[in-house]
Amino acid sequence: MTFEAVDRVVRIGGSTLLHYRETGPASGLPVVALHGHPGSAETWDAVAAGVCDAGDYRFIAVTQRGYGRSSRGGPYALDEFAADVLGFVAALDPGRFVLLGHSMGGTVASLAAAQAPTGLLGLVLEDAVPPREGVHLPKPVRPAHPESLPYDWQLVPEIFAQLEAPDPAWWASLARISVPALVIAGGSTSHVPQDTLADAAALIPQARLVTFEGVGHSIHRDAPARFRDELTGFLQAVTGPAA
Repeated sequence: MTFEAVDRVVRIGGSTLLHYRETGPASGLPVVALHGHPGSAETWDAVAAGVCDAGDYRFIAVTQRGYGRSSRGGPYALDEFAADVLGFVAALDPGRFVLLGHSMGGTVASLAAAQAPTGLLGLVLEDAVPPREGVHLPKPVRPAHPESLPYDWQLVPEIFAQLEAPDPAWWASLARISVPALVIAGGSTSHVPQDTLADAAALIPQARLVTFEGVGHSIHRDAPARFRDELTGFLQAVTGPAA
């Protein structure tokens, strides 16, 4: 069966609007997905279709604040992004769910998971940026007309500064993640330091590290079938076989 993505908006915290795309049956197990930079909910479209075709899953891709059709306006902070995720889940009240994040979205997902939200069954981090001092990332160059970007340029210096000099408590919080976790790494061609990502996986009590050597940073884009199979295998492990 082929499922069409449906665009929706939810209001959290009184004034913040978050756009999201929902694919799959309403009765399916929710997989809440967070994109990296730059990105939006649409980033996950191919993954969503494949996952929903593989079983009884409801793929919910969120556009984080400052991006796409979600609310804009800083200051921007990764812990606020994590609070947005918790507010989003509370607003949708999906019951049991799995949290997935790519790159910066993986950093946000780990911060949210460390707060043990009700109903969280598992965590998937795709080449996430580890929240530890000393991670250096290639910075986007400010364009001549930043107002034409599909995201608020203001978030770039603010978020990248936090990724490279995170709150030390964020790294320690990984040890508090109490659900099974799958950490997928892109290997030596990724710009994310793989040794630090492996250290992060080792700190999460129930984490399993899988490396897609040679794939690089955007695993779900560049190795979609392998990524889908690894993700659905994890979903089945934490929830039981899909219908």
